[in-house]
Amino acid sequence: MPLMSRLFATVLATALPLSAAAQETLYFSAIPDEDETRLVERFTAVAEYLSEELDVPVEFVPVKSYPAAVTAFRNDQVQLAWFGGLSGVQARLLVDGARAIAQGDEDTTFVSYFIAHTDTGLTESEAFPEAARGMSFTFGAKTSTSGRLMPEFAIRENTGEAPEEFFDRVGFSGDHSQTLRLVASGAWQVGALNYTVYDQAVADNAPEVETAKVIWKTPPYPDYNWTIRGDVDARWGEGFADKVQAALIGMNDPDLLAAFPRNAFIPAANEDYAPIEQVARDLDLLE
Repeated sequence: MPLMSRLFATVLATALPLSAAAQETLYFSAIPDEDETRLVERFTAVAEYLSEELDVPVEFVPVKSYPAAVTAFRNDQVQLAWFGGLSGVQARLLVDGARAIAQGDEDTTFVSYFIAHTDTGLTESEAFPEAARGMSFTFGAKTSTSGRLMPEFAIRENTGEAPEEFFDRVGFSGDHSQTLRLVASGAWQVGALNYTVYDQAVADNAPEVETAKVIWKTPPYPDYNWTIRGDVDARWGEGFADKVQAALIGMNDPDLLAAFPRNAFIPAANEDYAPIEQVARDLDLLE
């Protein structure tokens, strides 16, 4: 092979991996806290935004359950995820160097709503609804922060009893939207869910809010967060994690923010979720 041809082949062989690396896709996911159709719609738009800001292909990967989101993050099927407080803690404990990088402005003081079917006669109060004793109750997903962890903590704190002792029957709906539907239909008398899902249903004039009413709000706690793997800088270049954080904090499109819904994203750090980790350990929800 002539010298110039050999040189060209060497340059080409060297350049191809660099080009491939530059085009490596960043995959992200999110806990399925609402209907999948709504999630895909809102996060596809987020993927397009991030792709433009980061100058790398970005794709949203839907998952079927909270544990599946954590598993995908652990197995490097996704490198970035929108987690709840508990699922974020679980994921970061499984992946060295993983860190929370952003949260909604509202996520520093998140709350859960306890809702009840109007036939129960329960009405909103600042005091824990002791009158719900002996009724049926549904959480959301088993590892949901706002749909299970903090509501269960509140039940135990206020009654001194486990949910199964205070209520006649306890179940898990799977997600916040389903909790709202089930309580509204009367399938469950009382339930706990993410306050933003209920408030959005009110804003949308959803029929469910006619028969499922808020009866109590938990004290505030830290919740949702964007968490990124610790090895992204090695794959996309030094400072890439910080660049992702800046893109998320800089997300100011009202339509993108309304899809979460959040007013804005602000910086987050692992230590912000220490209270969630402690409650999860107290309830034996962490391995």
